Amino acid sequence: MYSLVKQRDTVNKWMERFGVRFGIYKGGNFHEQLFPFDPIPRVISHKDWLEIEAGLIQRVNALNMFLEDVYNEKDIVKKGIIPEEFIYSSSGYLAQCEGITPSKKIFSHISGIDLVQAKDGKWIVLEDNLRIPSGASYPMIARTVTRKVSPETFKENAVFDNRNYSTLIRKAMDYVNIDNGLEVILTPGRYNSAYFEHSYLAEKAGVILAFADDLIVENDTVYYKGLFDKRERVGVIYRRISDEYLDPLAFESTSLLGVPNLMRAYAKGNVAIMNALGNGVADDKGIYYFVPKMIEFYLGEKAILQNAPTYLPYYADDKNYVLANLKTLVIKDVAEAGGYGVMFGRDMNDEQLANITRLIETEPRRWIAQEIIDFIDLEIMEGEEKVFRKSDLRAFVISEAETKVWHSGLTRYTRNPTSFIVNSSQGGGFKDTWIMKK
Repeated sequence: MYSLVKQRDTVNKWMERFGVRFGIYKGGNFHEQLFPFDPIPRVISHKDWLEIEAGLIQRVNALNMFLEDVYNEKDIVKKGIIPEEFIYSSSGYLAQCEGITPSKKIFSHISGIDLVQAKDGKWIVLEDNLRIPSGASYPMIARTVTRKVSPETFKENAVFDNRNYSTLIRKAMDYVNIDNGLEVILTPGRYNSAYFEHSYLAEKAGVILAFADDLIVENDTVYYKGLFDKRERVGVIYRRISDEYLDPLAFESTSLLGVPNLMRAYAKGNVAIMNALGNGVADDKGIYYFVPKMIEFYLGEKAILQNAPTYLPYYADDKNYVLANLKTLVIKDVAEAGGYGVMFGRDMNDEQLANITRLIETEPRRWIAQEIIDFIDLEIMEGEEKVFRKSDLRAFVISEAETKVWHSGLTRYTRNPTSFIVNSSQGGGFKDTWIMKK
């Protein structure tokens, strides 16, 4: 069997050869880098997985029901479960989506739910990603390469196969497809951080990888322009472009990434879009606070998976607690993502604490505060030595006729021994996630 060091180096060389990279925009510059793979897998027992799976299905079902409700009847607001201000002040809320119900009433077809495991063994949800969650391709290709360089690894361990992710995506596309039209993945292009994933999933799922110029809307119907300008009806678009850039006539007028009049075709039910527009209102970090209440409201059940203990400065009691305990909390800007806008009170000096105090007092809706979860460290290879680093798990939940959880996931880890932030955009790495069959 390959040594761990040799396996790591070989897999990373293969991935570099295949162009498996992660792109980052910072300071107006685009930089591509290898997303480093660690050979020691995260192993999740069958017993643990059953609880995680049930909790994820429950959570995503409630979030889909919330999205349908919030853009239509708004019962959860009328009943006082979520303050109206939290909906309409969310940067992810799109007034243009009012009254629109997507094909088969599914809003979040592909949900990326970020979890950590506390040191007492409990799994805790840190974040819901319902817009364009990325990262599934990395464990897929890493597993494929590992099979090549160390084929005995998966013969000797009863691990769920993770090669079915593209099949799950294709089934979700088939389920919501309008009039059996073409199925496309819409990419903003190679300068997107996840472009490798767009092209990889299109190939594996057997669907078309399309750029904005490949699509045209005529008579509120979307067409794909193929060879010799042949036009074919599009039934479903798995979009990898942010809402605001998706249609320059409906949102950001300067966008060159979107398709003019796509919103009209979508609103009229002539094309399905995965994930639906306007999903950002449900993965707003402020709305996260209310997800356990959503589960009770829509499903009549207690949440199986818990949130991290969270405080909303919007509420006076919570604000008072946060301001009195800043040094022991983590403060998050609800509009940021990718590990940005996350501040640990223990790392701030007096000037920084005074500044964040002022911001919380003047813009309470902008912030949440959480108790710091001392989640488990996992072993990684640092050079030729084993060391421990903080790691999370992004689980992928697919919603179609029924909600399913992919028997794999993206385990990310920080390479900084003192950091709790594991995001790839912050320079972290990833490892395979083994879900055990028994």
